[in-house]
Amino acid sequence: MSVWAQPQQLKEVRGYVRVVAEDAIEWRHRCGWRNDVVVCDLHVDLASRKLASLKVEEPAETKKEKLKEAPKEVTEELVADEDFEDFPSDEAQHVNLVFIGHVDAGKSTIGGQILYLTGSVDERTIQKYEREAKDKSRESWYMAYIMDTNEEERAKGITVEVGRAYFETAKRRYTILDAPGHKNYVPNMISGASQADIGVLVISARKGEFETGFERGGQTREHAQLAKTLGVGKLVVVVNKMDEPSVQWSKERYDEIEKKMGPFLRSCGYNTKKDVQYIPISGLQGINMKTRMTPDICPWWNGQSLFEVLDGLQLVERDPKGPVRLPIIDKYKDMGTVVMGKIESGNIRRGQTLMVMPNKAVVKVLTIIRNNDEIERARPGENLRVRLSNIEEEDISPGFILSSIKRPISVVNEFDAQLQILDLLDHKAIFTAGYKAVLHIHAVVEECEILKLLVQIDPKTKKRMKRPVLFVKTGAIVECRIQVAQVICVELFKDFPQLGRFTLRDEGKTVAIGKVIGLEGASSSA
Repeated sequence: MSVWAQPQQLKEVRGYVRVVAEDAIEWRHRCGWRNDVVVCDLHVDLASRKLASLKVEEPAETKKEKLKEAPKEVTEELVADEDFEDFPSDEAQHVNLVFIGHVDAGKSTIGGQILYLTGSVDERTIQKYEREAKDKSRESWYMAYIMDTNEEERAKGITVEVGRAYFETAKRRYTILDAPGHKNYVPNMISGASQADIGVLVISARKGEFETGFERGGQTREHAQLAKTLGVGKLVVVVNKMDEPSVQWSKERYDEIEKKMGPFLRSCGYNTKKDVQYIPISGLQGINMKTRMTPDICPWWNGQSLFEVLDGLQLVERDPKGPVRLPIIDKYKDMGTVVMGKIESGNIRRGQTLMVMPNKAVVKVLTIIRNNDEIERARPGENLRVRLSNIEEEDISPGFILSSIKRPISVVNEFDAQLQILDLLDHKAIFTAGYKAVLHIHAVVEECEILKLLVQIDPKTKKRMKRPVLFVKTGAIVECRIQVAQVICVELFKDFPQLGRFTLRDEGKTVAIGKVIGLEGASSSA
């Protein structure tokens, strides 16, 4: 049975309908429709959830007109209000970790084990989860229940949303972002990885599972590639399930995985000597995670534990004195309007006046919440919830930016980009003007179209080629002009890498990665 929703039946309400769900836009492309929702039999359960979240929205034209209006006048006093110096902090450094990898590699289990080892979850709760998992005949899933709180996730044993949790070591504070591993939820994985500083690529050592994730089309490959594109500069490759009967802490199996992963990660752009570390663990048993394992468990390993590796990684410094940039990943109502996101640049303090872009709404920071605690101010890299005044929750969408007034972020509906074509679809093997895809940039997911190919770049010399370019194929590097369906907030890659790198996806597949090199028709004036 297929699931249908007829937008024509809802036209009387406001004349325009779109599906509002985590990866709805990409879902539309994948199903190949424009006016109806048609979902194949294999995805009836997922479709039902998406169709339940149907909302009626205003036409895109009406939205664009509203975005041109500034709700409040920006005065000199408001601009001067954000001028302040960086503040010293003796707090432990904050790090955002994203757990990525193929489905069933053990990401949620490792996340749950970390929370248990650091005392964030007590023994009674663990026993409760053990009973629940045993009742479902899934005894090995109980640690994953700590991260997968959704009943749908627990029932199916797969992560759907990006799980979020916090823990501390003696040296650092961490936010865990547990990304889904199933290929249907890659857009959610992109959302999690775009907020991360360090990637933990989880690989199952169990016979057959590593091969499934690493073969063409497996999520081990796509996740590693996307993580590098999204700015995750450091990668810890965790070889999990080393205690499995088919592995039994085999050095040969560990070496085989490292030997195959090395060349691939180099092709993704990682410096495998400086930016990648490998470590064998058992996520279910917690072995070699908080403390080093003993020789009687694994006689050939004399390296660090997972916590030691994470604490020792060098991070890219962000500018605390730069303009405020906080991409909004979610919003909700709670005694006002609360937005969630990570500060990419600048400081945020209580009472500060900022601007929500692209609708240019002037707002005031009422409360800053970190790990359920209210704080006075926050530095770059922090994952926060910020309560704002002077704006309603329905006036904010994921992908909006909480920005400085003095130096607001640029707003565009066209921009120039440099693209690397990764792997085009078999039935769309030519990339040319008119190509349509889904753009993922920071928290934005938006339909886009290639307006014009500007120039092709020689992959070997990295120099511009003089001959005109009409089309390119897989493997090419090209500069082009991209148009998005609605205005979005972006920055030049050279100024703000986190807000200037993106991916293009088509029919559920990543076809290109790119960076913003020119802001055509940019508007940043308040």
